[in-house]
Amino acid sequence: MLFHVRMEVRIPHDMDPELKADLVAREKAFAQDVQRSGRWPHLWRVVGEYANISIFDVESNDALHEVLSGLPLFPHMDISVTPLATHPSDING
Repeated sequence: MLFHVRMEVRIPHDMDPELKADLVAREKAFAQDVQRSGRWPHLWRVVGEYANISIFDVESNDALHEVLSGLPLFPHMDISVTPLATHPSDING
């Protein structure tokens, strides 16, 4: 199942800099592991924002929730999810 996911990161401005650096490093490592597994085939930065647009390819809604809630930055994110379906005019589908 494919999902379009927008993640906006909202780390508190008063977070301890060392804690923030550790959190961001753990986020990067986790995200790269999920990408290598094939479940996160596309990741784009949103210009001018601390946000991204991603495509996830997972077996279920629950699997997507497990990945997203496992992100170290999850408590500091606003996330919107859109399930995707094949378009009948897509020549690549």
